[in-house]
Amino acid sequence: MKGPLEAVFFDLDGTLVDTAGDFHAILNELRHEYNLPPLPLSVVSAWVSQGSLHVIREGFRETELNDTQLESIRTDFLHRYALSLDVHACLFPGMPELLQALAEAAIPWGIITNKLSRYTFPLLASLQLSPASVICPDMVSKTKPDPEGLMRAAAEVGADPVNCLYIGDHERDIAAGHRAGMTTIAVAWGYILPGDDIDTWHADHVVCDAAELNHIIASLRTYHA
Repeated sequence: MKGPLEAVFFDLDGTLVDTAGDFHAILNELRHEYNLPPLPLSVVSAWVSQGSLHVIREGFRETELNDTQLESIRTDFLHRYALSLDVHACLFPGMPELLQALAEAAIPWGIITNKLSRYTFPLLASLQLSPASVICPDMVSKTKPDPEGLMRAAAEVGADPVNCLYIGDHERDIAAGHRAGMTTIAVAWGYILPGDDIDTWHADHVVCDAAELNHIIASLRTYHA
């Protein structure tokens, strides 16, 4: 970072908003219809950042369903998700206070997510969130880890990427942030796959809770003051 902090950008699922509860509920609803036992939330949460197809493949791994059948289940899953994507979804602990602190400091914030816009915008509306910029995969030609979305978000808020933060819970988030020239922060509370070592992502910072994240943001705000 070469100057004052100009903007803060977040990944959505697993970073800013805990959406695993709705994925978990719908997956177990579908499993019940196939006479399969429910899976624990901790197991399903680790799959969320890999996308719906991964969730369905893992969620029905013990069956002999073929690809066509799994795709049919995925279509059903997404239909149900669109109707109930905000039943359990909520900001992670400490995030409301962090967003309020950004607002009070007049620092714009935004979201760059691999979640399609038809799910992202209704979810944000339900949570009463109003980011200065929202970039979804169907709004860019290349998705993360490509930096296109991050560069576009910075341009939309009038910020120099080198003076921006990007915060995420997946290696592709950190890679995208580095490629955009942003300072990167990896959150340890996210939807991280078992065996995935967050330290190998080479983020500029790794945080375990929102208080630690807020402390880093505050220090970057004052470092160049």
